[in-house]
Parts: sequence; C-alpha cells; structure tokens
Amino acid sequence: MHALWQQFDQLGTEMIVTKAGRRMFPTFQVRISGMDPSAEYVLLMDFIPVDYKRYRYAFHSSSWLVAGRADVAAPSRMHFHPDSPARGAQWMKQTVSFDTLKLTNNLLDDNGHMILNSMHRYQPRFHVVYVDPDPNSHLNAFRNFCSFSFLETRFIAVTAYQNHRITQLKIASNPFAKGFRTTEPQDWVSNSTALTVWHPPEGKAEHHTAKGQRQWDINSSSTQEDTNLQQVEHCGLFQHCKDSVGYNTERKNSDGLLAPFLPLPSCWDCPGSSQDRGNL
Repeated sequence: MHALWQQFDQLGTEMIVTKAGRRMFPTFQVRISGMDPSAEYVLLMDFIPVDYKRYRYAFHSSSWLVAGRADVAAPSRMHFHPDSPARGAQWMKQTVSFDTLKLTNNLLDDNGHMILNSMHRYQPRFHVVYVDPDPNSHLNAFRNFCSFSFLETRFIAVTAYQNHRITQLKIASNPFAKGFRTTEPQDWVSNSTALTVWHPPEGKAEHHTAKGQRQWDINSSSTQEDTNLQQVEHCGLFQHCKDSVGYNTERKNSDGLLAPFLPLPSCWDCPGSSQDRGNL
C-alpha cells in the first residue's frame, strides 16, 4: 500500500484514536523476502513519538502547528501479529497485514491496543524476530532481529479528523466507507465542470413551516411541472447541488474537493402528486 500511504503523507496523515480502539487506515501491510524458509520468525509492531511536541490544526492555513511540549508518553506496547510465530516460507508467500491492530487513547486500556496521545505525531515500526532454537539464544539476542521504519507511514493521532481532505481521501479509498460516498471518487477532485443546481418548478414557491416542513403553492395556470435543471458555473465558497441520484451534497471550489455529507433524501424526488409532496 506504498502508493496510498504516500497520498496520505502528502496531506498529513491522521489516525483516529478512541477509548474502545480504532483500526488504522491505510492498513500497515508488508511483503517480506530473504527469510530462511524453514526457520521460525515473530512479527510485531510498535509506535514511537516522532518528536517531543504537541500539535494543533490551524484551519485558516490548513496546516499543523506546534502547540507546546508533548504530554507524558504512555508505557510502550508491542503488537504481535496473530500468526506469530510462523515459518519463513509462510511469511514470504503472501502479504502480511496488521489489520487487527487498534489505536486507543485510553491509558487504562486492558485489551492490548496501542496507547497513543491525541494530537501527537507517531512513527510505526515493524520488527522481525528470529526464533533461535539455540539454548543460549539470549546471548545472540542483539542480532536476532531486524527493525524497519517507513517515513510515509508517519501520522498524527486525533480524536476527529482535522483536515477535510484526509476525510475525503479515506472515504474514497476505504472499502468500508462506501456508505459515505455520494458520487464517484473521480468526480470528487474535479472543479472544471459546471454544477447542476435544482430550482423549484415554475409557478411553484417553496415555503418552510415552523417545523421546517416544505409546502407548495401551485399556480393554477401551470399544468405540468418544469423539471429542467439549470447549469450554472461554480461560484462562491460553497454551493448546494443535486447529484444524479437525488442526494444533497456540497462542493467547495477553494481546492476542488467535495465536502462529503451523509446523503439526505430530498422531498423533490418523492413520487406522487404535488399535493402529496406538500404533506411530507
């Protein structure tokens, strides 16, 4: 997943930490070579602070700034791959994925999750430990392992995403986030085309009741609904639009990206007569 990690790294990767524990995305995955096929190895991971600083996100400049000294670090933990130990032949024949690893900010966690401080930057580390069958293996412990760090996997731990572009990239890339998608991913980064904006049919005026419901006044001279869609050029910071499946979204043209929202069905798309729609 090197290419995906690089995309996130260019934006400043953020990882959610929760009390119950949250899985990482992108998932840490590696391919291994050079092992002794018949020897056994243990694979594990840990996380170390990149520096001794605490950060905050500046929305006006869309960047991370140093907010002060780092909080006291939690006791370091190691996450063992659940298939450990295993022979080198097994590790090398397929991609090794740490998809069960979870991040938490609960200092009292007793589930074995990796404890991190929110608003701190971390570097994941990957370790390969050779299971030495020699009775005096402890004498060679200093050379029976290898450690690897990949700079593109650095991230800032957060309790909620700060950079909206990180949110959009995670929704577009994570197969478990399909419910949050309102358009095709390739349409999210395009701002060169005109937006489709819906207007009430001619002869009808939309009113909002005290409860926020829509009611329609129908001009007696209008015999049919005018459902033409007006194409307008993208202007203003945000514009409401109606996409091809009848969901409401918002587009932002400052960097050409959509600000995704949960899809809300519109009463304009409900079947039935205008009188029925007024009762929605």
